[in-house]
Amino acid sequence: MKPGYIYILTNKNNTTLYVGVKERIIQHKEKNDKKSFSARYNLNKLVYYETFQMVGDAIGREKQLKGGSRAKKIALIESLNPNWNDLFDEL
Repeated sequence: MKPGYIYILTNKNNTTLYVGVKERIIQHKEKNDKKSFSARYNLNKLVYYETFQMVGDAIGREKQLKGGSRAKKIALIESLNPNWNDLFDEL
């Protein structure tokens, strides 16, 4: 069983949100793919994450978050990170 995690990235003004899963966060922060959604919108601030013992659980949670409203994502972020600080160093 491989562990996994989900995360939410945003830009410096907290205007755009991106929900991702697994180990791609470093690729997003480094903007490896210049045409990707995260690179186009300069999403490089990690504002929320959850860890899971099984990657399948992380994928299920990612789908749940992507299907939810923006308001629910903001409430989730603010429950853990009310100042919208970059949590990347915590990983």
